[in-house]
Amino acid sequence: MIAFVNNWLQFLHSIFKWFLQIYPQEKIENKLKVSNSSPRPTSVNYHFTRQCNYKCRFCFHTAKSSFVLPLEEAMRGLRLLREAGMEKINFSGGEPFIHQKGRYLGHLVQFCKRELGLASVSIVSNGSLITEDWFIRFGEHLDILAISCDSFRPETNNLIGRHRNSNKKEAAICEDDDEHLESLERVRGWCRDYRVAFKINSVINAHNFDEDMNKQIRQLNPVRWKVFQCLLIGGENHGKEALRDAEKLVVTDQQFESFLQRHREVACLVPESNVKMRNSYLILDERMRFLDCMDGRKTPSPSLLDVGVEAAIQASGFDEAMFFQRGGKYVWSKSDMSPSLLEW
Repeated sequence: MIAFVNNWLQFLHSIFKWFLQIYPQEKIENKLKVSNSSPRPTSVNYHFTRQCNYKCRFCFHTAKSSFVLPLEEAMRGLRLLREAGMEKINFSGGEPFIHQKGRYLGHLVQFCKRELGLASVSIVSNGSLITEDWFIRFGEHLDILAISCDSFRPETNNLIGRHRNSNKKEAAICEDDDEHLESLERVRGWCRDYRVAFKINSVINAHNFDEDMNKQIRQLNPVRWKVFQCLLIGGENHGKEALRDAEKLVVTDQQFESFLQRHREVACLVPESNVKMRNSYLILDERMRFLDCMDGRKTPSPSLLDVGVEAAIQASGFDEAMFFQRGGKYVWSKSDMSPSLLEW
């Protein structure tokens, strides 16, 4: 019996040695790493505040809370993300310049570039609260500033809600009010002066899908023009619990495509349909919870401050393959950009 067991063990050992010859140990370990690993947080969108001075009707991160993490806690979470592989951070809201008049945001921008050494630090803003003093103090640490602009027609911006909150009734808002467009041009000039890459984000909806923006976009000359298809998110801009109602602003795929075709000669155009957007972004809310949008709502993960990045990201629904497929990683550090891209 003992001899039989010994012979059987020797046979198994020889089979194992043969297997290692055709499938080396390194390949086995790499396969296990791939199958068991979580997505890397290469690029993270941190919506640290929900508060905003605008009331855009399609907003999908609305002012349901006034909570903002203490600065030191936010920095701790950003450090955890850096240790997990984050290369780029994008600060958004709400309106990120609304909290502490931009000082909180400025300290985070400085921390991410100076202390964490991130390749790219960017911001998405409506532009209305930005001052030149902010650029003087923090601009050197910022790679990209994206200003949201959905139309170059003041009356269309008013219909969308892209204007400052006011006690006035909607009908009382002057149709030729171009405050938002004035902010856009003012901030564009500061980006040039303080060597920050300028970007424009536009949401294509029922009020602007027929607009021709070729002339204005070429004049402003952004490094990227991100064009999004209006997206419904339950509890945010759609449904009984929502603070906004974007249902009547949604455009068909054909309407979205017609807008893209009208602007196909604009070299900096980066289109993103609903299919590309959904869960190809790592969205972090004000409590540092990843938001899973797979079911058309924002389902929060546990906070990475409590469970760590790996455990939180597993509950994010993040589609890493789609992130790379949509071109989520690009030349995003201003030090790697051609100097001409920072000019105007």
